[in-house]
Amino acid sequence: MAKPRHAAWTALLQTYVSEGADGITRVDYAALKANPADRAALDAYIAGFETMDLSGDSDEAFAAWANLYNAVTVRYIVSKYPLGSIRDGYLLGGPWKKIKVKAGGDTVSLDDIEHKILRPRFHDPLVHYAINCASYSCPNLQPKAWEAATLMPDLAAAARQYVNSPRGVTVTDKGLVVSSIYDWFRDDFGGSNMAVVNHLLQYGDPELREQIYPNPRIRSYQYDWSLNDTNKAPAP
Repeated sequence: MAKPRHAAWTALLQTYVSEGADGITRVDYAALKANPADRAALDAYIAGFETMDLSGDSDEAFAAWANLYNAVTVRYIVSKYPLGSIRDGYLLGGPWKKIKVKAGGDTVSLDDIEHKILRPRFHDPLVHYAINCASYSCPNLQPKAWEAATLMPDLAAAARQYVNSPRGVTVTDKGLVVSSIYDWFRDDFGGSNMAVVNHLLQYGDPELREQIYPNPRIRSYQYDWSLNDTNKAPAP
């Protein structure tokens, strides 16, 4: 059997990403920073994208771009570590336009990968469960790389994982408190609050769906930009 295309990234993820009792994955950035060999392996993995064919809208292209986004994000955090949030040093926004990498023969930023490649090229809300912004409220950084052969079931599993977490949706007596992702990218989820709720129902487990049905109204949005760091206490 051929070695998975992104095996090098999986090896690093399995070493430094762990899932807590709360179902949230966190990264041991300190340990990665302290390991020159693994930082070199990360650099080498990212460098492999420079001349890679990343054209088209295949599952292989999707997996490659999503893995690159996540790997470059981890490298950025390690380069700045210790820090409390990927947004440290920014009054508004964050570093996504400034973090750049050579890929597919071009130089692209993280912002480009998300907003000019993944979202418009693939037209799939599951994009938002594939990329990780190194934050508590972001969908999990998975402990294995995305691979074309298992991409769609793995993305669906990631969506279920997030939707059924309080980070995705919390049901209250006054309505739903949902992730700001569903506000910022409402158009990707159908363009209306009801479309967002239908998405939550699609990926919610039976218990969550039963809680949503009586009052499927979005009350507010929330997002915590705290770093997804294994060396910090979990958020309350």
